[in-house]
Formats: sequence, structure tokens, C-alpha cells
Amino acid sequence: MPRVSATQLFEDTRARLRLEWAGGRASESSLLDSERIDASVQGLIGHLNVIHPNWIQVISPTEARHLDELGPAGAAQVTDRLAASSLACVIVSDGQAVPAPILAMAESRPVPVLSTPLPSRQVMWILRPYLARALAEYTEMHGVLLDVLDVGVMITGQSGVGKSELALELISRGHGLIADDVVELYRIAPNIIEGRCPPMLKDFLEVRGLGMLSIRTIFGETAIRIKKNLKLIIELQRTTAAEMRGLDRLPIRPESATVLGLPVRKVILPVAAGRNLAVLTEAAVRNFVLELRGFDSTQEFMRRQEALMAGPDDAG
Repeated sequence: MPRVSATQLFEDTRARLRLEWAGGRASESSLLDSERIDASVQGLIGHLNVIHPNWIQVISPTEARHLDELGPAGAAQVTDRLAASSLACVIVSDGQAVPAPILAMAESRPVPVLSTPLPSRQVMWILRPYLARALAEYTEMHGVLLDVLDVGVMITGQSGVGKSELALELISRGHGLIADDVVELYRIAPNIIEGRCPPMLKDFLEVRGLGMLSIRTIFGETAIRIKKNLKLIIELQRTTAAEMRGLDRLPIRPESATVLGLPVRKVILPVAAGRNLAVLTEAAVRNFVLELRGFDSTQEFMRRQEALMAGPDDAG
């Protein structure tokens, strides 16, 4: 399961949050583990809370004043409860000095204490999407991920079926490449799967007979996308002439594939001589967009057919 240490969080967000290491030190307990977080009732990040302690506690001037008003005994009770929780780190915002009770707890626990001049709300605005991606469920999938008409489309199929050739033609028609061969997929929200490219393969597309092509160099910056949410899977299938004749020409139930526990709409495209797969892929994407807007072409055709068979009286 994905994990993020306090040290990694500090290094990854240091520039954006203008973070400084104000006290304490990292330890095995200062680790954000997605499996433990999912099983916990604690919040991931928020202002100081001892009822449901957050994994990352943010101390703004309001919380600092509250600790000061509690006095030494009351503040000690608060820090004891924090120390007993699964606290990963403390972030002191608004450029204020670290409250003495927090600093004392951090040194004894130990817990990293970070400070930033940014206001607390801005700190959480930046950290929440970072943590959602860093702790997201993750898997890899073989295929080519493209941005086709602003829809994240994964082209899959057996080796040698023509995935990369189709991707190259779509790129030449103005669509964008995210990843070829190995696609990293992250479930960054309950209903969102984000696709990314491994750093090693970034910008490259492998085509049989041509080798590795640098898509950014050949087609320019606009042919590359950093990431895209997966919405549609196009599966290429080798098909003989006899199999083509036996295909269901009016599929009533749309197909889907399960990726990271989520259903993803899937379209199977038979591969045969004379078929323009790039045009068919664009048509599949346009039809998928219409379905998202509530228009189902197959159901509309069947409705017209039923109205015609019912006769003019019933149809009216």
C-alpha cells in the first residue's frame, strides 16, 4: 500500500509551502500509511482536534491562543492526547512561533514539527490534493493512454494487435499521448482513476519497425499530456471474416471493465483489413460523451423501431 513519510512530505511540498523544520524528528510512527488511514476514524489533515485527532495537525493562531488560554495543565492534557494518537506531524502556520507545549511533545514523542508563513487554509488546500495522489491506490496496466477529445482513453489488446500504430495515428490527428506500454493508474478519489506515465517512458511511443519515437520532439508540446482521468477503454481484438459476420451488431448492454474497484466503460473494436480504427475510436469517444449527457444512440434507434412496429395509431 502507498506510504508517505514526514520527511518525504517535507521535501515534496517544501517549495510550495515554504516549509521549515521547526522541531522534533522523524521516526517510524511519523508515517502516513494508506491502509492504516483507511481503517482509522481519524481525519487525514485539519486544524487541531483532540476528539478525532488528525494524522496531520495544523496549528493556526487560533489554536495557539487556545493552548495558551488552557494554561500549562490543560495544554499538557491536550498534548498527551495528541501523543497517544497516530500523529504523523504537526504544521504550524501563519509564520508564528511554535507553541511551547507542542514543541515539548514533539521532542519527547518524537513528532516532526514543520512551520510555514502561509495561512492554515492555504496549507490544507495544497496538502489535500498532494496527499490524495501520494496515498492513492495504485496499479499498472498494459496499453496506451491517450487524451482523445478531452477524454482519457486506454487502448488495450494483445501484443502486436496494433495499439501503438493506432495511437500514432490518433496523435497525428491532434490528440495527446499520456503513456505507452506501461500506464500507472491511481484511484485519487472514490470515483476517479488518474493515469500517468512512468518517468522512464515519458514522451516515448514504441512502434514496430520504427522503434522508439519521441512524440514531444516530432509533434511538439501539444501532443503530450502529463496525466488524464481514465474514462473509456478501447480493446482491440483480432477478428476473422467469419467472426466479423457473427458479431452482435446491436449490443444492448454496454460492456465495462473493473479497474481499482471501479467500473470503466469498455468498447471492443474488431481489427480487420480495411477498418479505419482511428475514425472508429473517435466515433466511440463521441458516442461515449453523448451517453454521459443522457443520449443513448442504440436505445434511441430501438425506440424508433418499436414505434414503427406499433403502427401509426400507437406511435402517435
